[in-house]
Amino acid sequence: MQKKKTEIITARMTPADKKTIHQRARIAGMTVTDYLTTCALGKEIVRVDGLDGLLSELKAQGRNLNQLTTLANMGRITVLRGDDLISEYTRLCDAVSTLIREAR
Repeated sequence: MQKKKTEIITARMTPADKKTIHQRARIAGMTVTDYLTTCALGKEIVRVDGLDGLLSELKAQGRNLNQLTTLANMGRITVLRGDDLISEYTRLCDAVSTLIREAR
């Protein structure tokens, strides 16, 4: 659940500081508001490279699984070779585990 942002803080800074903040927010993959809020509240910012491609593949595998489940429930398929699906999910889970260990 996302909190509704209703408050505004105004700050004066040099153009160089503003540029640096914008660059750091972009590098972190965050909006300036989220970046400043995270920094000000003392939270750690962790950027995980390679996560976008992994999440895209994981979503695609999830869609495939949902489609196969629907077809099986409708009785349209009776034999399912799940070995490939299981091995791919195992690979994805291992990749996610590796990313989590590296981020810590």
